[in-house]
Amino acid sequence: MRNAGDWKAMLRFLGITLMAEGGLMALCAMPAVHFADGTLWRIAACAAVTLAVGGALWRAFRNEKVIKDRRMSYLLVTVLWLTLSVFATLPFLVTGSTLSLTAAWFEAMSGVTSCGATVFADVGSLPASVLLWRSMTQWFGGFGVVLLVLALTPRLGINKYALYTAEASGADNTGKSAVRTTVTVRRTLAVYLLLTAVFIALLNASGMQMWDAMNLTFTNISSGGFSPYSDSIASLTHTQQYLLAGAMLLSGVNFTLFYLLFTFRWRQVRHKVDQVRFYLLVCLLSAAFVVLSLRYGSGYGWSDAMRCGTIQTVSALTTTGSVVGDYTLWWTPAVFLLLMLGICGGMAGSTSGGLKAMRVLILLRNARGILRNRLHPNAVNPVRLNGSPVSGHITNNVMVIFMVFGTTLMLGVMALMLAGVNATEAIGASVGCLTGYGPGLGASGGFGSYAHFSAPAMWVCSGLMLLGRLECMTVIILFVPKFWRT
Repeated sequence: MRNAGDWKAMLRFLGITLMAEGGLMALCAMPAVHFADGTLWRIAACAAVTLAVGGALWRAFRNEKVIKDRRMSYLLVTVLWLTLSVFATLPFLVTGSTLSLTAAWFEAMSGVTSCGATVFADVGSLPASVLLWRSMTQWFGGFGVVLLVLALTPRLGINKYALYTAEASGADNTGKSAVRTTVTVRRTLAVYLLLTAVFIALLNASGMQMWDAMNLTFTNISSGGFSPYSDSIASLTHTQQYLLAGAMLLSGVNFTLFYLLFTFRWRQVRHKVDQVRFYLLVCLLSAAFVVLSLRYGSGYGWSDAMRCGTIQTVSALTTTGSVVGDYTLWWTPAVFLLLMLGICGGMAGSTSGGLKAMRVLILLRNARGILRNRLHPNAVNPVRLNGSPVSGHITNNVMVIFMVFGTTLMLGVMALMLAGVNATEAIGASVGCLTGYGPGLGASGGFGSYAHFSAPAMWVCSGLMLLGRLECMTVIILFVPKFWRT
C-alpha cells in the first residue's frame, strides 16, 4: 500500500468525521447554559479544538477524494474509531470529571462503541454537559460513526460498500454497489431517527422530564446503557422501564426490516423471517427462565419477577446493559444465562453487539446438518436460511468469526487476570466489554462500575470494546503481514 493518495484521502475522511464529532460536542454547551453547571467555556473549547483539527485535515486534503485500495477501508475504520475516542476524552478531562487519562479513555471508548461499561460510580455528580456527551457518544456510536458520515455526506469518492462492511460486518447487506449502500444507510438512519423521536416523546408523555427522556432514549435505542442515574433505570416508574425495554427490544431488530415494514414491502420482509423468529424465540424462552428463577429462586413476587426478569433479559440479549435490579444477587444459572445472551446478541443490522442472532442460527443449523450426516453419510443437508441454502463461504466465515470471537474472549479473561482482576470479574468484564453489554460480574456488575480496576485492566477492557464493536476481524486483519504488502 504505497499510494500516497490513499493516505491523503483517508485523512480527508477523518477530517470530515472529526468535524461531525465537534459539531455534536458543541451541542453539549446547551445544557451547560441551561443548568449553569460551569462548564460552558470548557465544552466550547473542546468542540473548537475538535472542529479545528477536523477542518484542518479536510482543507489540507480536500482534493483527495478516492481511496483505490480496498484494504485501506479496514485501516481507516480502525484509525477512525481510535481517533474519535481520543477527542471524546476531552470533555471528561477538561471539565474535571476525571483527572485520569486512563479513566477518560475508558469512558470515551465505552461511549463511542456503545458498550455501557463506566468508571463513574456516582454518575449523578457529573455536570449536565458531560452527561449529555456520554449519551451522545453512545447514540452516534450505536448507529455507527462511519455509517452516519456516509448517510450525511453524499459525495465522498470512497468505496462506501467497503467502509460499510468494515464497520458493520454483521450487517444484513442488501447490495454491493456504492449507490445501494448509500440508500441502505440512509434508510437505516431514517428509521433510527424516527425511533429516537418516538421514544423521547413516549417517555416525556409518561411523566419523565425531557432532559432525562433524551438521555435515556439516546443510550437505550443505541444499545448503549449509560444512564444519568447511578442506579441505571431502577428508580424509574414501571411504565417508563417497560417503555425503555421496548426501545431495547426494537434496537435489536434489523433496521432495514423496519423500513420494509413501513413501506409495505412484504415480499422482502419474508427474507428475514427466520432471523426475527429466532431472535424473539430466544428472548421469550430466556425471559421465562429468568422470571421463574426470580419467582422461585430469589423470592420475588410475580409482578416484580415479570418486570425485572423480562426487562433484564431484553437488556442482556440486545447488549444494552441497562440495569433494573442487581442481577449479581440473583440465582447463579440466571446470571449465567444473561451473560450467554450478551454473547448471542440481537439481529444483524441492528445496534446490538455480540455474535448476532443470524450467525448463531447458522451455527446451530450447520451443527444439525453435520449430525444428520453422521446418521446418513450420503444425504445432502445444506444450511438453509429463510428457505434458501446458505453458501459454504458464508458458513465458513461464520465459523471463523465464532472461533476468533471465542479466542479473543479467552485471551481477554487471561489478560485481565494478569492485570490483577479476580477470575469471576475477569470473565464478566471480558464478556461485558467484548459483546458491548457493559456491566460484568462482582463489583463491576449490577449497579457497580469499573472504577476499582487497575490502569492496565482498563486498557485491556478498552481494547476489548474496540474489538467487539468492529467484530474483531476488522482490527485483527491489520496484524496480518500480507495486509501491508503491496
